[in-house]
Amino acid sequence: MTHKILKKFYEYCEENKFRLTAPRAEVLKIIIASNKPLGAYEILDKLKGVFKNPKPPTVYRSIEFLQDKNFIHRIESLNAYVACHIDHLHKDSQFMICDDCGIVIETHQCEIPKFLKDSAEKNTFTPSRWNFEIHGICAKCV
Repeated sequence: MTHKILKKFYEYCEENKFRLTAPRAEVLKIIIASNKPLGAYEILDKLKGVFKNPKPPTVYRSIEFLQDKNFIHRIESLNAYVACHIDHLHKDSQFMICDDCGIVIETHQCEIPKFLKDSAEKNTFTPSRWNFEIHGICAKCV
């Protein structure tokens, strides 16, 4: 799976003429390789094995780029990041997060459910993006 996501990332950057920097690629590799969401400072610690004295702004700029291009997702409740394993061109996701082992399962309900859409319209609110997180216990940990 790692190779497939990286290949898509390289092709996407080339096709859209985005700078393919070494830190961006390494941050993506680190996030893909993790079996749980990683915070920015965890990513920074792992970058120390690749670059000489990396700084937090390098990590944050890479995260911002990768998130903006939908190659990674932010798990809001954990303030951490996971790779998009489905298709980086979608906008909205839902996550099931195991509170025991930390695994994150990404799912997609591309349309806002009708009851939420109706409530937004009733309150004259226009959603621009949405993520939904469910915490619980995965099948392996039960």
